[in-house]
Amino acid sequence: MKRLAALIALAGAVAALPGCALRPLYADGGAGSVASSLRAVEVAPVGGQSGWLIRNALNDRLHRQGETTPRFRLEVELDDQITGFGIRQDNAVSRERRTLRARYRLLDAATGGVLLDQTAAADAGIDVTGSEYSTVAAEQTALERLTENLADQIVARLATYAGRSAGQ
Repeated sequence: MKRLAALIALAGAVAALPGCALRPLYADGGAGSVASSLRAVEVAPVGGQSGWLIRNALNDRLHRQGETTPRFRLEVELDDQITGFGIRQDNAVSRERRTLRARYRLLDAATGGVLLDQTAAADAGIDVTGSEYSTVAAEQTALERLTENLADQIVARLATYAGRSAGQ
């Protein structure tokens, strides 16, 4: 009897699902409104090595090949900091934290109006070793991972915005 009641409740819940506002973001794949909106985003140049990395990561994720006239412009400002926080008895740093923060704005290319103004952040821990080369290599690898992480966050938020805008 309990199984039958549980089965009926489950069937009722499944039947009620189409009534909710839940829709897949990329429902129509590459031909959908979200994907075409993302392809219409032009990423403005960002200064420095971290800027070059984030811009390339964003362009890869937006699938922008320059075939369409941009409807949107994405401006990104980065703040990259390395902080030593593990101190040994000889006052040498043994651990660092690299933090990369991005403030980004999505602008309407035609009017210049701000459509979205948000921030994203990521951090990574770095072990400082006796070898300066390995520490610099670890800092560089951390920067590459952080830019990939930020690009994922930014594109996910842009896709959410595009999905909500298309639904209005």
